Amino acid sequence: MLDRLQTLEDRYEKLNELLSDPEIISDPKKLREYSKEQSDLEDVIQTYREYKNVTTELDDAKAMLDDNLDGDMYDMVKAEISELSNTKTELEEKLKLLLLPKDPNDDKNVIMEIRGAAGGDEAALFAGDLYHMYARYAEAQGWKMEVIEANATGIGGYKEIIFMINGDGAFSKLKYENGAHRVQRVPETESGGRIHTSTATVAVIPEAEEVEVDIHEKDIRVDTFASSGPGGQSVNTTMSAVRLTHVPTGIVVSCQDGKSQIKNKEKAMTVLRARIYDKFQREAQAEYDDARKSAVGTGDRSERIRTYNFPQNRVTDHRIGLTIQKLDQILTGKIDEFIDALVIEEQTKKLEQLGE
Repeated sequence: MLDRLQTLEDRYEKLNELLSDPEIISDPKKLREYSKEQSDLEDVIQTYREYKNVTTELDDAKAMLDDNLDGDMYDMVKAEISELSNTKTELEEKLKLLLLPKDPNDDKNVIMEIRGAAGGDEAALFAGDLYHMYARYAEAQGWKMEVIEANATGIGGYKEIIFMINGDGAFSKLKYENGAHRVQRVPETESGGRIHTSTATVAVIPEAEEVEVDIHEKDIRVDTFASSGPGGQSVNTTMSAVRLTHVPTGIVVSCQDGKSQIKNKEKAMTVLRARIYDKFQREAQAEYDDARKSAVGTGDRSERIRTYNFPQNRVTDHRIGLTIQKLDQILTGKIDEFIDALVIEEQTKKLEQLGE
C-alpha cells in the first residue's frame, strides 16, 4: 500500500509541474484533464502526508524511551506514543478506503426516471412523492435540477417523470436509489380505511459524454409532434415535442417539456446518450456478476429496495436491513442516513473482496 501511495504522490507532484507549464495552460483540454486528475488525488495525498508525519513523530517518541527518562517524562512519552499509535491506525484505515477502486461514474451528473408501477393512481401519487423527495434532497446539496419530461396524472402524481440533476458527486450518492420503492398507506380515495400497497420504480443513470457513446445520425429516427397535457389534450399547436428512436438498440426517448423543438431535441439526446451508455454498462456488469457477487448499488431496477410505511411512520431499506422511524422527515429530502449506511456497506464489501 505504501509503495502505491508513494507512486501517487510522485504523480501528484508531476501534475503540479504540468499545471504550471505554459504549454499546458494554453491547452484547455489538457488543463482540464490534469486539473481533474490532481483534484481526484487531493484527499489521498493530504492523508498520506499526514500519515507520514504521524509515523515520523511516533518513531521519534519511541526512540526517546531508550533514554534514561524520569518518571513524569516517561509517562508523558508513553501517553504520546499511545495517542500517535491510535492516530496512525485511523489514518491507515482511511487510506485503505481512499485507495478502494472508484466508480468512474461517481463524479457525473445524473438522469433520474421515476415511474408509477403497481397501484394505479396511488402509484402515480407515490411517484410524485419520490420526485419531491429527491428535489428537496438535491436542493439541500446545492445541486441544480431540470425536468426533461413529465407525464402528470392531474391529481398531483406522475405516471412518469424524467429529470436531470447537475452537481458534484451526484451519481455517487443517488445511485443507491436505483430500484423499486414500495409504499404502504391508506389512499385518500379509500373510504374503508384499508392500507394499500403500491410501487414506483426509480432509475438512476449517469450522464454520458459524447466521447463515451458513439451515436451515428443514421441510427436515429426523429419524430416531431404537438405537446400534450394530462388526459392527452393538446397544449401546443406547434410541433415542438420530439421523439428519438435509436434503431440498433430500440431505445426510445421523447421530450415535450420545453416550447422549443431544438431544446427538446437536445434534452432528448442527452437522455438517449445516457440510456445507451447505461445499457452497455449493465451488460458488462451482468458478465462480471456471473463471476462475482456485485456490490450494493448495482441491483436490478425491478428489485424492491425500500418500503415506506405511512401508518407507522417507518422506512426500511431491505438491502441492509436498516429501519428508520422518520418517514415524514425522509419525504422532505432527509435521506442522508440511508445513503451514508449504503456507502459504508459498499466500502465494506470492497474491502472484503480485496482481502480474498
